[in-house]
Amino acid sequence: MSDNPLEAICMTIGRISSSIQTNLSKLITIPQNPPTSTNLHLSLSSSTPPTPTGSYLPQPSDPHTKQAGPVTREELGRATWTFIHTLGAQYPEKPTRQQKKDVKELMAIISRIYPCKECADHFKEVLSSNPVQAGSQAEFSQWLCRVHNVVNRSLGKPMFPCERVDARWGKLDCEHRMCDLQGSMTPFD
Repeated sequence: MSDNPLEAICMTIGRISSSIQTNLSKLITIPQNPPTSTNLHLSLSSSTPPTPTGSYLPQPSDPHTKQAGPVTREELGRATWTFIHTLGAQYPEKPTRQQKKDVKELMAIISRIYPCKECADHFKEVLSSNPVQAGSQAEFSQWLCRVHNVVNRSLGKPMFPCERVDARWGKLDCEHRMCDLQGSMTPFD
């Protein structure tokens, strides 16, 4: 294993991405007789009719469809929380000293380089008032839930019941524990 402390996180992100791609590919079907143009058109459901231009993509009138373009602040936030809650669910029950250090540093890095300056500054304040607690999977997952609720409160959003965090953000279901965080397994207290 490399000395790069973010390698395990990157590997986990890669596995999450692969899982998402696999599941999305099950939802996306290619029409039996695809158009002969050079553009490949995908049908998100067999009931989606082609547009006058031959596209099988959902139309802008669909309220669940986002126009192409940069992600919104809300989309970025949801994706970030999905990532860190998933990390929390995969975090070991007995993390090594290095794993504890890495997750604390990751939270600090997020607060410094997050693409939304206002959000990053707020997260710095939240971290200052709520230092990372990463002594175990349960402790880290509960800390994440509490911190997420601090952010939700500031945005006027409802609070999530932290006793349900494992039901919402439970461990990924991967064969042979392939989603577990990698790294030195020697526990240090």
